[in-house]
Amino acid sequence: MSEPLTPAQIEGMKEQAAYYAVDRFVKNGMVVGLGTGSTAAYAVREIARRLKARQLRHVVGIPTSRRTAQLALELGIPLGDLNSHPQVDVVLDGADEVDPQGNLIKGLGGALLWEKIVATAARQVVILVDERKRVDRLGQKAPLPVEVVPFGWRIHVPFLEERGAQVQMRAQDDGEPFVTDGGHYILDAAFPQGIPDPWRLAQALQTRAGIVEHGLFLGIADVIVFGTLQGVEVMHVSR
Repeated sequence: MSEPLTPAQIEGMKEQAAYYAVDRFVKNGMVVGLGTGSTAAYAVREIARRLKARQLRHVVGIPTSRRTAQLALELGIPLGDLNSHPQVDVVLDGADEVDPQGNLIKGLGGALLWEKIVATAARQVVILVDERKRVDRLGQKAPLPVEVVPFGWRIHVPFLEERGAQVQMRAQDDGEPFVTDGGHYILDAAFPQGIPDPWRLAQALQTRAGIVEHGLFLGIADVIVFGTLQGVEVMHVSR
């Protein structure tokens, strides 16, 4: 049985994946989608460092959350939005799970809607993860976030339960519902045996009124950068 990873090892894997991705995929003059989460934050900091050192120039960031926007502004990264920059050259973002085909679960950070919008606008989607995020089947480790409008949110609970999920409303520390940047709630749907058919589930979720978005990012990633204890591993995904 392998030894559990230490916090320092985990952070080191995240950091090396982020630095590799910035070095390989971010170039002068690019419009760059800035992901949300701890691994993506390493990429944001590295972009800022390179801009300050003039190793990068004329980069515009498109943040996927208010939290990322605040970090980028504090670090001095010029920001835009999709209305002024509707074509994104590359987005660097994290994920909560990655299956062998390069499909993802995202959204534990609560930014899945904006993340998917920015990814849709990007020429290239690069996902940065540590090796713990590998799974044989989506849903094995992470719950599936489902973003819903507050009006009538409870009607989606039995709908998800009928599909094998154990559902919890995401809450803040004070017990109040977690509210996304878009003003929505999140239902976390755990599938004890994993999700048997992610594509079928995604289709069912997309056709249901009141469900704004879900955390199944299927056929979206182009490159997965894994940080491991042995170094960086790169997976190129055929869409």
